Amino acid sequence: MSDILLRYARTLHGVLISVSEVRVSTDLSIAHIYLSIFPQSKVAETMTLIEENTHRFRGELGSLERHQLRIIPEIIFHLDDTIDRMERIDELLAQ
Repeated sequence: MSDILLRYARTLHGVLISVSEVRVSTDLSIAHIYLSIFPQSKVAETMTLIEENTHRFRGELGSLERHQLRIIPEIIFHLDDTIDRMERIDELLAQ
C-alpha cells in the first residue's frame, strides 16, 4: 500500500504520504491504514482526496496481490497524528 500511495503522492506535488501502521482484522476483510501526511497545511485536503480514491487504491492492491491474498480487504484510512502529539508534548515540557 505504501508504494501505491507513494505513486499517488507524486501527482499531488509537494505532499509526502507515509504509511505508519496497518491493522488488519482477524478474518482479513478490513484493513485500517494509518497515514502521516506532510506538510501539515495540506492534511485535510489530502485526506479528502485519499478517501475519495479508496476504491482505486483497493483495486490497485488487488491487482498487485491477487495471487497472494484470497480476500482483498476493505480499506479504511486514518490520519496518524502521533508526530503532532509528540511535538505538543515537547512544547509543553520545554515551558
